[in-house]
Amino acid sequence: MTIIDRETATREKFRKMVFGSVYPLYLQKVAKKGRSQEELDTVVSWLTGYRADGIRQCIESGMDFETFFANAPRIHPDAPKVKGSICGVRVEEIQDPLVRRVRILDKLVDELAKGKALEKVLRP
Repeated sequence: MTIIDRETATREKFRKMVFGSVYPLYLQKVAKKGRSQEELDTVVSWLTGYRADGIRQCIESGMDFETFFANAPRIHPDAPKVKGSICGVRVEEIQDPLVRRVRILDKLVDELAKGKALEKVLRP
């Protein structure tokens, strides 16, 4: 399977995946490492522009990832600075915008869970 075929399959999976079903997994991951929900929300807010109440509305509405990112108040201009590997794929090599945004969020959550300082996670 080529990279493009893999991205297409991943996009379809993410397009339908409900943000509210993944958020508790993000929270569980960071909480196991002593990080707070507020820190997780700060990371989500940094990337998407949603405030905490907006994040809650996205969760409660059953919004899928495609809609979550399409309706985001703004994608942070420094989001392309997020680099590294997540699920065996280099974030900076992902071409599909939806897949890349989901993987950037995954990477940010990963870094938070690994104990990286919030100021470093947010790419000042």
